[in-house]
Amino acid sequence: MNVELTDYADLWYQQAEQKAARYFETLHAQVTDQTYVNGLAEDIRLWSRKHIRRQPWLSFMSRGTGKPDSRDYHRYMRWLNYTGKLKDYLDRSVSYIYMRDLGKALDCPKTQSRIKQVVKGLEQFLIRSAGTGGGQQPPFISLAGLYRWAQKEGVESAVIWVMNKLKNVACHIPEDMNPEHAQRKLIKIIVGVVMHAIEEVEESPGEIFPAERARRLDHAIRLGYSYGLTYPYIDDLLDSGVLNDQEKERYSRMIRSALLTGTVPALGTWTGTNMNLIRFIHAELREAFEYIKGHQRPEFRMLFFEQSYVFFHSQHLDRVKDLSNADYTNEELYLPIILKSSSSRLIVRSVLSAPEDEGFDQRTFYYGIYNQLADDFADMFDDMRDGAVTPYTYFFKYREQRPDLINPYELYWTVIAHLIRNVYRSDAMTREVILDRAINGLKRCKARLGSDQYNEIMSVLASGQPELHRLIRRMVRKADDVDFLDKLLRDQMVTILKNERQQQEEFFDTVQSVREQINNQLRIAEPENLPPMKTSLIEAANYSLDGDGKRLRPILTWVMGVKEYGLDASAIIPLLKSLEYMHTASLIFDDLPSQDNASTRRGRATLHEVYDSSTAELTGLYLIQKATEEQASLSGFDPKVVLRLMRYSSQKAGEMCMGQAMDLQSKGAALTLQELNRICFYKTGIAFEASLVMPAILARVNETEISALKRYAYHAGIAFQIKDDLLDAEGDQVVLGKPTRQDVENNTSTFVTILGIEGAKREMWEHYCLATEALDELPRPIAFLTHLLNYMVNREN
Repeated sequence: MNVELTDYADLWYQQAEQKAARYFETLHAQVTDQTYVNGLAEDIRLWSRKHIRRQPWLSFMSRGTGKPDSRDYHRYMRWLNYTGKLKDYLDRSVSYIYMRDLGKALDCPKTQSRIKQVVKGLEQFLIRSAGTGGGQQPPFISLAGLYRWAQKEGVESAVIWVMNKLKNVACHIPEDMNPEHAQRKLIKIIVGVVMHAIEEVEESPGEIFPAERARRLDHAIRLGYSYGLTYPYIDDLLDSGVLNDQEKERYSRMIRSALLTGTVPALGTWTGTNMNLIRFIHAELREAFEYIKGHQRPEFRMLFFEQSYVFFHSQHLDRVKDLSNADYTNEELYLPIILKSSSSRLIVRSVLSAPEDEGFDQRTFYYGIYNQLADDFADMFDDMRDGAVTPYTYFFKYREQRPDLINPYELYWTVIAHLIRNVYRSDAMTREVILDRAINGLKRCKARLGSDQYNEIMSVLASGQPELHRLIRRMVRKADDVDFLDKLLRDQMVTILKNERQQQEEFFDTVQSVREQINNQLRIAEPENLPPMKTSLIEAANYSLDGDGKRLRPILTWVMGVKEYGLDASAIIPLLKSLEYMHTASLIFDDLPSQDNASTRRGRATLHEVYDSSTAELTGLYLIQKATEEQASLSGFDPKVVLRLMRYSSQKAGEMCMGQAMDLQSKGAALTLQELNRICFYKTGIAFEASLVMPAILARVNETEISALKRYAYHAGIAFQIKDDLLDAEGDQVVLGKPTRQDVENNTSTFVTILGIEGAKREMWEHYCLATEALDELPRPIAFLTHLLNYMVNREN
């Protein structure tokens, strides 16, 4: 055990608690003496001049300019721009982030200059993206948008790494922990740490070269994830009901031990239903802890452990409170809140080994409780339901028998007054932002609860100082222009994460059900009295068709044909069969000794291993002919349209053969990336294109949409092939169902051999972005294609 850290732990917390006690004593005195009231009322009246205006009479004659729901991101941004409100909206939003997340003073000329610069760039970006958006999610929330930013900053490797980490975390957050909010908080922490790093760089722009900027941002992304992981896997996990009391106690001891010894203890034996979850969490937290430790400058290490211990211990004291205990003092209720709410942000700078900034430390320490009381107010009913102890739940339960208890709503406004007047020196922009935020929070609460329930709560919380609270109620009713970008993004992100999870479940349900339907239709019947040779070919074909194939191509055709274009499901069965017959034929040819010489496919022996090469070749030709026969049997469609489809299919089959020929000629040759892209498209991308274009032909879709589908297919096909190459280089043979490292053994040029593993990953994500951008050109979002693309780049087999 690290005696130095252990010996300091009690002293660390005692010193922090004394500082919090002094701050609380100041606030308590202002609540008791009501000294904050007149100044706060004056600040609100000054603030109201900008937010309560008489409607011009012409506005009643205006049409089409009503404020849209902010959940419709593109319409809302266009409305803000149209009404001239966008710049003010961004001013308060960015200023708030600089004050809350970066701990800046808004009266500092340097900070004002940076805010102005950020607002200008953000305004241009939002106008551009909202003008081109057609219902898709905001670009800065999408994976493609994130990767485009990574390319601009030169941090592709870090972003690919963190996207993979976030994917794994999303799979290991139990439902009881509210997965969407847990992911949102983790992402928010990562973004916060990156913002700190960007500000450190921007404060000395002439001194830092692009390579150094990229290095710092790469480092910040990994540190942000490593620190942010504590929110879902310590705070949320211990607050939830996932672990039982004994498991929580053991888990808490393990965290405490890591903070006091500097080493994550071994997991030991852990049994029960949470065993696999805890193993994953332990491995991730240990890796994160070691990364933070290993990348800190030595002079910041002690500060990091001090702040982390104060944060954890204050959370622990707050968490173990029991709502049935009527004897907690005001200090016991509020001091841990002051400490945990400030420590969570103070840690960020020690994580980054950022230079000491006394102003930042002071502002962040005093600011934290404001944020925490606002959050506790918003979560009041959830906390009551869960029996959690917060200042609000405790006050509501014991206010009648404990007249000494501080009203948390009164304390909230006292903190606001103290921040505006004493901490931020009555700065006009600070007053603007803090009161914007406070009124916005009350408006959102009223909208969520409804007026009746909201008024009922306020009859208890706002019972004192009637004149002040009448003024506040008036602001909640009438004030406008108090929305914030980070709230919009928060709501968007939670909605997107929920929708994506639902759509992902629907995607896999659709894949499974359609795959079963296709599997039931694929086998080729063996009529009686067939010549033995044809029977043998049918048996060989069915052997290949019975393999555990993904059936992605016919599934894609079914979704596009039935779900998107409204074609009759039974009418396109021949088309589905034809696609799988042609794909299976191409695999048979691929596996031949004269080509890739593969011994297994789809988890079992290849066709030429079971029969012989001649039979395999003939079976492949037979399946191609069966595909043509199936297409010719399409009924219920205009014969000219069916002929057009067959002509297109024949052309694509020929191009696939050309791609295979190019592949064979390239064996042992060192290909360029351009040559490999061309071969890949002809071998793989064309099949994806056909799966999209053939149902579009039957549905008589216009050429503009078909062109966008072709671009999507081109880039999705290459991304798919790159993932195949990565799996061959890094994958698990058992999971893949076929041998790995085949490309190296066959001396085959692949994206991995040309670009290396890291380069191949970057190229895959580049094509992912291009495919996503092609989807954005479609007249409507097609969720299935988005999730198919995500599946392609994230699959394990």
